[in-house]
Amino acid sequence: SFRQKTSFHRSQTLDFKNGYAFSRLPREGVGGDTLFANQLSQDELDDLCTKGSTLTYGQVKRSAPSGFTPAFVAYDKKVLKFDAYFQEEVAISAEEHYRIRQVGIYYYLEDDSMCVIEPKVKNSGLVQGKLMRRHRVPKNEQGDYYHWKDLNLGIDLTMYGRTYRLVNCDSFTKVFLESQGIEVNPPEEMVLDPYTEQRRTPVQKPIVPAGPDPFRQFLTYDTKVLRFYAIWDDTNCAFGDHHPCVIHYFLADDTVEVREVHKRNDGRDPFPVLMRRQRLPKIFADKNKNFPSCVLEITDHEVQEWYSPKDFGVGKSVTLLGRTFLIYDCDKFTQDFYREKYGITDFQPVDVNKKPTEKAPQVIPPYNGFGIPEDSLQNCLSLFPKPPRKDIIKMLENNLKILRYQVALESPVPEDKNRRFILSYFLSDDTIGIYEPPVRNSGIPGGKYLKRTRVTKPGSTPENPIYYEPSDFTIGSTIEVFGHRFVITDADEYVLNYLERNAESFPAATLQSIRDHFQPRQVVVETASSGFPKKDLDDLIVEVQKELKLHHEPFNTRKFHEAFHHFDTEGSGFLDKTRFLNVCDRFHVPTSTILLKKLIDYCSCGEDKVNYRDFLLAFPS
Repeated sequence: SFRQKTSFHRSQTLDFKNGYAFSRLPREGVGGDTLFANQLSQDELDDLCTKGSTLTYGQVKRSAPSGFTPAFVAYDKKVLKFDAYFQEEVAISAEEHYRIRQVGIYYYLEDDSMCVIEPKVKNSGLVQGKLMRRHRVPKNEQGDYYHWKDLNLGIDLTMYGRTYRLVNCDSFTKVFLESQGIEVNPPEEMVLDPYTEQRRTPVQKPIVPAGPDPFRQFLTYDTKVLRFYAIWDDTNCAFGDHHPCVIHYFLADDTVEVREVHKRNDGRDPFPVLMRRQRLPKIFADKNKNFPSCVLEITDHEVQEWYSPKDFGVGKSVTLLGRTFLIYDCDKFTQDFYREKYGITDFQPVDVNKKPTEKAPQVIPPYNGFGIPEDSLQNCLSLFPKPPRKDIIKMLENNLKILRYQVALESPVPEDKNRRFILSYFLSDDTIGIYEPPVRNSGIPGGKYLKRTRVTKPGSTPENPIYYEPSDFTIGSTIEVFGHRFVITDADEYVLNYLERNAESFPAATLQSIRDHFQPRQVVVETASSGFPKKDLDDLIVEVQKELKLHHEPFNTRKFHEAFHHFDTEGSGFLDKTRFLNVCDRFHVPTSTILLKKLIDYCSCGEDKVNYRDFLLAFPS
């Protein structure tokens, strides 16, 4: 009946009830067979298996069962390691027929898996590392797997058609196998690869024959180069210069190369190779004059002697292809080479630095008379002349400070005797300007006579010019301006005030000359205004200005001032009273008012003279 049965399923015994999992007895047997009612349950069967015989005083006490440890926990990270090798055939090499490859076989006790790892050797040309990944290795075709009981020293282990010879193991592997009752065989010596050992043996140098060897020079002096530092003097040519160069002499084939050393911003094309590497002839043999030498191929037949190391040395001049080079130094290897082969010990470098040329003294040409000497000198100091530097501090301190003098022209011409000029000295830059007030019907156009410029004293040289200063201007002194002579006849009151405020900066004679000139004028003024206090005069001027604004139409005060100066030909500041009143009537000044009468009385000097300068204070320009 078992052979005719087709259903072998088991009935369900696990279920959930009210959210809780529980087990129940099967309601039917395997394949749906009927279960008998008197059959024991699983719990009853378990009790019968574990329950012992009952004694008079109870059951026999049993010891607690030992703790169970799984194999993957007990053997975690415990590995058996064997040193082994295998032989591999080499069929395409004439130097070796087989090779020995050393590997390590690892057996993992936790899951009975194995792997094979070959240590990597640099530049071996073989695929090394993990030769077989970790897994359970089949032992035979029946499905058995290798077990640690199958491993021992001195045996051959075949895995996937490759036979490994186990020769040694580590101490943990040996202790583990002996603890499991396995007798470990004695270790064997690791077999070495014959080709690798052959490569490791030192190569014997071949014995150099006594005769000349064409390759001996190349083998002996390969990569050995003599280096010389030289200077190529090209100053004889147009735009020539001293070119620093490096000469390389290759001992392997007696060739020479010349490289030019470039510096930053030297203005030359960056081509370092001046002469390519080649053998350079020193002495030519007799040439065939009928054959052009420009296309002559240089061989040993055309050259009698080539350049050799003995032709080079510190301090020597060598001519290479028409260029002469002065060797001034060499490197340490070159010094050792000449010291060992030629016995030369003097390698003192030659000083090739350019000596600084003596700067020729600059000769300043004589002054040509155009412009001022300081400005003309800038054309000799630079290609692009700059204006002379000015004393900014002096200009700021003396801004708008001008000393004015009245001068007369010394001239044999009768028409020039009555000409009067205003000489202005500008303290900010020590310049002088001369202005001639225009005089109507004089026949001489007035205006600017001399623009602002610095005037030199007579007798001074262009190399060391001496200019006029305020200390040179005294009443009655003569000033020579570019060939014209002027005599100082008067000065402004500001000149006296300025000289008195800065008396320590000027000679006493200059200050005394100005004081003596203004002394009679001050006496007349003091006499005229002796009974009128200065404060009352100021108040009177203010009241006159207010009245003029109310009762008089505005007029040109500048022309009003010029009219008084025009009639004062001597520049004394005083006019006849009749002429004074005529000028006031011309400009419609109400002299009949009480305030103006008081002002005229104050400015009057005696009965026929009027100080018009004090009067003009009430008419500011």
